[in-house]
Amino acid sequence: MTETVRPASGFNGTIQLPPDKSISHRAALFAAISDEKSIIENYSEAADPASTLSCLKQLGIQIEREKNRVTIQGVGRKGFINPATPLDCGNSGTTMRLLTGILAGAGVTAELTGDDSLSGRTMKRIIEPLRRMGATISAQEDEFAPISLKDHSGIKPMRYTLPIASAQLKSCVLLAGLFGDEPTEVIEQTPSRDHTERLLNLTSEPYGQGKIIRSSSSDTIPAQSYTVPGDFSAAAFWMVGAAIQSGSELILKNVGINPSRTGILHVLKQMGANITLTDERMQGSEPVADMKISNSSLQPIDLDPKLIPNCIDELPILMVAFCFANGRSTIRGAEELRHKETDRLSAMHEILTNAGAETTLRDDGIEIEGDPDFKPQNAEFNSYHDHRMAMAAAILSSKAGGESSILDADCTAISYPNFWKDLKEVSG
Repeated sequence: MTETVRPASGFNGTIQLPPDKSISHRAALFAAISDEKSIIENYSEAADPASTLSCLKQLGIQIEREKNRVTIQGVGRKGFINPATPLDCGNSGTTMRLLTGILAGAGVTAELTGDDSLSGRTMKRIIEPLRRMGATISAQEDEFAPISLKDHSGIKPMRYTLPIASAQLKSCVLLAGLFGDEPTEVIEQTPSRDHTERLLNLTSEPYGQGKIIRSSSSDTIPAQSYTVPGDFSAAAFWMVGAAIQSGSELILKNVGINPSRTGILHVLKQMGANITLTDERMQGSEPVADMKISNSSLQPIDLDPKLIPNCIDELPILMVAFCFANGRSTIRGAEELRHKETDRLSAMHEILTNAGAETTLRDDGIEIEGDPDFKPQNAEFNSYHDHRMAMAAAILSSKAGGESSILDADCTAISYPNFWKDLKEVSG
């Protein structure tokens, strides 16, 4: 599908954000290994969390779904069946990496596959620690899906220092550790999103400049009965869109504001964005708030590499904000962007260049010469079948002087099924 984006006169109105994808995945996976029944409200309708539910059903989990309400009867740590056919994770790296950790811990014999994009993403980072824990695991070229798991003699607990700041790697190891008699300890030196620790009530304590997190079979896995907050990563597109559009006053409802996810909020505020939070509250174990954004004068910034794990998914739309800042902004230390659904550094460089922005691509980042009066060229933009590329190009195109086209625009359904509808409504 090709989507046409017309110039906007401002972003105004109220948006109910899609449910948080990261939390939806975890809610379903953790509900499956609980001994209780879970009722998850506001579960994401996006394609990726649907892949998680589909895989769980193949593993013998009873799931009932009525719109955004999902009821899951947990089977505990030992209730999975060996699936008769491969588990298709679709485009979802979260499904593959977290589910592999659970199944490795449980000793399930299974094969996990994915689409072409997922099959091209490295899984080596989870294979190595799982093997150290005793899992029998193999993969295409010892790195790529399909991943094959076989029964083993039991999980060996270990102390593991994360080599990179990755919530998926951290979660994979901790989930496998839930099946060990003694604690597995994960040392995290650079913070990444902490939904897994929050939702499982895992213990942690300061360790050096970071923290150490523990999991074992003695941890009780709680029922996952709560309302999933709105997706902060989806909110980021509107935060930037309203900030760069004159005459904007946009309200976002029920936004998840977990501190391990809100890096771009602090970066945009540092740049001068007019963003305020109201009605801050707790929803289960996650903090939420409503958000108001209006047109802003943005200043350039050299992004602190330490913040990158906290806003890795939001970096593409942050690059769009950089185009409208008053000077040169830089991102360095962001090599991880090259291992997402597409090479997001190269893809965003191409999108911004096609729009007429002045950018310099680096191996680990990008430099962007911003201009508050920048008027993007209307163009045809390749989404690379990447939902975040499509949405970033759309927000950029809303500032152009004419109509632009986003190719393969239906890929936004991976995380935000109603994105195009919401864009048309708030842009008039």
